[in-house]
Amino acid sequence: MISKSNIIPAVLERLASMPVGHYLDVRTYKRNRYVFFVKKDEDSYLIIENGFFHERFDNVPFKKIKKLFKTLLKKEFPRSTKVRVYNMGEYHEEAAENIERKVL
Repeated sequence: MISKSNIIPAVLERLASMPVGHYLDVRTYKRNRYVFFVKKDEDSYLIIENGFFHERFDNVPFKKIKKLFKTLLKKEFPRSTKVRVYNMGEYHEEAAENIERKVL
C-alpha cells in the first residue's frame, strides 16, 4: 500500500519501466474501486476507470497521464489515504476485470 500523497510519482515510475502489454491495477484500500493502466505501446496507454464512474481513455500519451490520474484520484479515491498498487502482468480484458479480490 502506498500513501495517496506519494501515489502519482510511484505509479509514473512503474509505468515507465513496465513492458508493453502489461498493466497496473490501482485500487482503494477497500478494493471496491479500481483504475487499470495498460501499456499498449511505448508511449500509448489505455486507462480503465471502474468505481463511481465507468470510463475508458484510449491512446493516452505518457506525458498526459499525470494530469488525468490526478483527476481520477479525486473522483474515485476522494477520502482514501492509502492506495493499493498491483503489477498484474499480461493484460487480457476478460480475465483482468473478473479477478476476485477480497473486499473489506
